[in-house]
Amino acid sequence: MAGIEITRDISAPATAVWALLTDTRQWPRWGPSVAEVRCSERNIRGGSRGAVRTPLGVWLTFTVTAFEPGRSWAWKVAGVPATGHRVEPQGRGRCRLVFIVPLWAAPYAAVCRLAAGRIARLAERAKR
Repeated sequence: MAGIEITRDISAPATAVWALLTDTRQWPRWGPSVAEVRCSERNIRGGSRGAVRTPLGVWLTFTVTAFEPGRSWAWKVAGVPATGHRVEPQGRGRCRLVFIVPLWAAPYAAVCRLAAGRIARLAERAKR
């Protein structure tokens, strides 16, 4: 997926960050644009479908369109290609989180920066 990459190095294992990225119950904890999630699966996989409620109360459907276990996933929200998510191991107990924002949604990079900080805090706190 081409777009703007927002990266964050995190002092936690890639598996911990991946777990946060794929557990739909965790999305409202780190995603500023996600207030609630409806999905039949707690942990997404390729083809997973559901809906997210924005902080404004609007429900938007989603479909996971690409999925590489432990590594990356991307989705369409309301039928439109949205963010990609990637985790890159960086050695023992460290990883890099990458959000890929489509060029047309460039302002959303600020939201992803905030989300990356929240994910880092959650993952780093969990390893203590």
